[in-house]
Amino acid sequence: MKKIGKYSFGLGDRFGHQGRAQLKAIMTAEKKGVEITPVWNKSNREHIIIGTHPGQVRHEAAAAVNDLNFKRSYFVDADHVNSDTVDRFIDSSDFFTVDVASCIGKRARSDEINAFVANTSKYTGELKVPGIKNPMKVSKSMLEDIAEKYLFAVFKAGEIYRKIEKAKGRDNFVTEVSMDEVPAPQTPVELFFILKMMGDHNIPLQTIAPKFSGRFNKGVDYVGDPDDFAAEFEADLLVTDLAIKEFDLPGNLKLSIHSGSDKFSLYTHIGSLMRKHDKGIHIKTAGTTWLEEYIGLAEAGGGALDFVKEIYVMSLHKMEELCAPYADVIDIKATALPTVEEVKRWNGKKMAAAVRHIPDNPHFIPDMRQLIHVSYKLAAMNMEKFTSLLNEHEEVISKGVFENIYTRHICRLFGID
Repeated sequence: MKKIGKYSFGLGDRFGHQGRAQLKAIMTAEKKGVEITPVWNKSNREHIIIGTHPGQVRHEAAAAVNDLNFKRSYFVDADHVNSDTVDRFIDSSDFFTVDVASCIGKRARSDEINAFVANTSKYTGELKVPGIKNPMKVSKSMLEDIAEKYLFAVFKAGEIYRKIEKAKGRDNFVTEVSMDEVPAPQTPVELFFILKMMGDHNIPLQTIAPKFSGRFNKGVDYVGDPDDFAAEFEADLLVTDLAIKEFDLPGNLKLSIHSGSDKFSLYTHIGSLMRKHDKGIHIKTAGTTWLEEYIGLAEAGGGALDFVKEIYVMSLHKMEELCAPYADVIDIKATALPTVEEVKRWNGKKMAAAVRHIPDNPHFIPDMRQLIHVSYKLAAMNMEKFTSLLNEHEEVISKGVFENIYTRHICRLFGID
C-alpha cells in the first residue's frame, strides 16, 4: 500500500516552474534531520484558469526529482476533486484530496441516519478520550445532528474513493478527505464520529482536512487566538488517535491543514504538539509559489516590475470576480489596499516588501498579499510574456521560493535553527 510519510508538504506550483526550488527546500530539511514527503498539488479550478492539465504536474515533479537525484517517495495530488472532476486526474495522480465540503448539510436517508445512531449508541453519555482531561458529552440528539450534517458527505467520499480504487487499485494511491472550505468548523467530537463514518464506509484515508476554528485566510497568518487553536488541534490529534483504534483506520492517519501556508503564529504550537504526541502532519502551501514569482519579478525591476504593477491595477478592477471562488478563505479590506497612484510611484523593493510575508516589516500589507494571491488568473491571461519573464529572472525567483518554504515555513514548524 502506498503510504504518505509522517510529515508531508503540499507544494502548489500553479505555473509549473518552481519544482526544483521547492524540492531543494525539502532536501535541505532532510540534511537537518527532518524527513518531509513532497506532494505537488494543483486543483481542477487552477488547471482551468491557467489552461494546463494534470499530467503536467506529474511531469514537473518527475523532472525536479530526476534533476536533483531525489531518492525518496513523492506524490502528485489531485487537489480538491469531486465526482465531476476526478476522472481527468486518475492517470497522473497518486494522492487524491477528495473534497466533500459542498455535501456537508445535505441529508442522508432517514433509515441510514437511524442506522448510524443505533450503531453508535454505545458512545452516548461520556466519551473518554485518552489524553483529554474532561470526557466529551455525547447524546442521542447529538449523534442525530452529526449524522444529518455529515453522513451524506461521507457517502459521497466513499463513492468517489471507489471510483478511484476501481481505476487504480486499492493500494496504489493515498486518500485524503477534505471538509475545510466551509463556514463552520468541525468540533473534535464531530471529527471522531466523522472518522467512524469513514471506517464504516471502508475509506482507508491517510489524511483528513477538517475545518478548524478561526480564519485560515490564503497567504497570511492565522486570525484567531493561537492558544484556542492549540487546544482544539490537540483534541483533534487525540480523537483521531482513538478513532484509528476504534474504527480500524490506517495507523498513519494524520491531520491535514489546508491554507496552511504562512500560519506562522501556529507553527510553534503545531510543532510542539506533534512532538508531544509523536504525530505527523500534512501542510498544504498552495499559492505561495505564485506569490514568490510575483515578488521576484517586482525585485527584478524594469519590465518585470511594470508587469506586476499592471497585474495589481487589474486586480483592483476585478477584485470581486477574483475573490468570489475563495470567499471562505480570504478577508480583504479594500480600504487597506494602496491606490493605483501610490503603486505607480513604488520601486521594486517597496513593491516586493508590500507582498512578502514578513509580519514585522512596516511595508508589508496583508490585504494586498491576499489580493495578489487570488490574482494569478491575470498572469495567465498574458502567459507568453509571463513565462518569458519567469525564465529571464529564474535565479531571483527560485531563491525566493526556496527561502519561503524552507526558512519561513519548515524551519519555523520544526524548530530548525
